[in-house]
Formats: sequence, structure tokens, C-alpha cells
Amino acid sequence: EVQLVESGGGLVQPGGSLRLSCTASGFTFSIAFIRWTRQAPGKGLEYVAGINLDSTTVYTDSVKGRLTISRDNAANSVYLQMNSRQPEETAVYYCTIGSLRGEGIQVTVSS
Repeated sequence: EVQLVESGGGLVQPGGSLRLSCTASGFTFSIAFIRWTRQAPGKGLEYVAGINLDSTTVYTDSVKGRLTISRDNAANSVYLQMNSRQPEETAVYYCTIGSLRGEGIQVTVSS
């Protein structure tokens, strides 16, 4: 079965850190451009970060310097290290490859 599964979400305090993981199965992970998106309550889907096969990265301006996307092709996984969390970044975070998207993982930033 072709799927993406996110993990690592949860509750984090403002200013805190969290690391999300996304593990793929059922296809050749190493040929893909992978991106993280998020959807905050009542808002649309927002692009957060993406990583190419050669590990070059693209971030949306609002997260530059605070988020780091990385990948491990041998593990069929991509990661999103999130530092300096802000309450407005509470959202469901999705891992996406092409038209394939995981079910998402909730990240709540609150004291």
C-alpha cells in the first residue's frame, strides 16, 4: 500500500521545539520532492517547507530560521524540526509527495 504516515506531533509551549517525522511506504522515496504543509483552524492549506532529492530546501518566509526540513532516503523518511514555536502555528501538519498526502498530525502551541 502506498502511504505516508506522520508522527511526532502534540502539545508544545510557545518558544519550544518539536520534531515531526514522515515515513513513506509502497514507492521509491528517493526520487521525490517532499513538502510539509499545514492547515490552521479556520484557514486554508499553507505551504511550509520542501526538500529536493539533492536535499536542497525551500521554506516559506514566515518559518525561515526556525524550521529545518531534512530527509533520510535509506529510512524512507523526511523530518521537520520546528523551533521557536508560536501559538499561531497551531495546525494540522501534512507530509505530501505529489498528489499523495498523509492523514496529518496535530501540533498545538499553547501554554
